[in-house]
Amino acid sequence: MIKRRQFLFRLTAFASVTGLAGATGLRTGARAQSAALRLIGAAREQIGVTVGYDGSYQSLGYPGGDVARRTGVCTDVIIRAYRDGLGVDLQESIHEDMRENFQSYPGIWGLAGPDRNIDHRRVPNLETWFNRHGYEKPAQNWQAGDIVSMRLGRNLPHIGLVCDKTGRDGMPLIIHNIGRGTREESLLGVHNNERRFRFLPEW
Repeated sequence: MIKRRQFLFRLTAFASVTGLAGATGLRTGARAQSAALRLIGAAREQIGVTVGYDGSYQSLGYPGGDVARRTGVCTDVIIRAYRDGLGVDLQESIHEDMRENFQSYPGIWGLAGPDRNIDHRRVPNLETWFNRHGYEKPAQNWQAGDIVSMRLGRNLPHIGLVCDKTGRDGMPLIIHNIGRGTREESLLGVHNNERRFRFLPEW
């Protein structure tokens, strides 16, 4: 069963990134493959650099603001990977969208308006941005370069990046920070309410 899962994941990933999964053509598939690998590579480079976890509120620069690289939260793994790998600043993208469409975002925190220091570092806001822009996909047939969000115990939001390696269970590994720094670990299918997003812009 595990070998079959590994084979199916690799076949799905190959079909996706080469364009064979749809009539997108080899050139589009090659760009998607390159974008996915750049995103994963940028996330993987955080391993051993980001060794702690700190979710405290901090004032950040804008755009391109970040906390110290040695620490961060799960969302910082995603923000940094898109910046470093694809030149996409989700801090800016989310802030600008929230300025125009604040009522479309979760009101969990009781804010009266957007806050560019923290909004992009909150999982529900990332989920909303991805969904609003058409990047949410069915939570199945996971592919390298996908973003996965979930809910941990006590309904705590978490997010990570699906990478191009599989674990012993045959499922793709996830690059994430769940409290011990950025790591590459088995996580798919472990927690509740998994959601899948695929955002691989051309660069």
